[in-house]
Amino acid sequence: MAMLPSLFDAGGVDRMLEDMRRMQERIEQAFGAMSPMPVMRTDWRPAIDVKEAETGLTVTAELPGMTEQDVELSVDDDVLTIKGEKKSEAAKDEKGWHVQERSYGAFVRTLQLPFSPKAEDVTAEFTKGVLTVTVPKPPEAAKPASRIEIKAG
Repeated sequence: MAMLPSLFDAGGVDRMLEDMRRMQERIEQAFGAMSPMPVMRTDWRPAIDVKEAETGLTVTAELPGMTEQDVELSVDDDVLTIKGEKKSEAAKDEKGWHVQERSYGAFVRTLQLPFSPKAEDVTAEFTKGVLTVTVPKPPEAAKPASRIEIKAG
């Protein structure tokens, strides 16, 4: 897939969140069930799949426990942005928790696309916690790349 290197941000926030997640896992491994209070995870990012075809891209995001009202989708030039918030179902009372592994909080996923789609042609469906975004290639992006011959020196 030609677009894989540009799927994720160059580092910054993504790297920091991944480091924090690893540190939290180490703390949970060290203290295990002895931890007096569960750690509320707010660093979650929905899992996504991106499939490319001749006609365009299909982006699928897993958003369990969310509805289409919890998600905002936008296209700006060649950047697709999915953002939303998964709200905690737990009451404010912290007593009684033994394990709390489900993650909650706001998220933003940005994908740099290999072309600039027309926003009015992008469609999205939300079914059973899965967002499917169809991004058709504009006619000018469908042109195949020209092969350039390399001559021996």
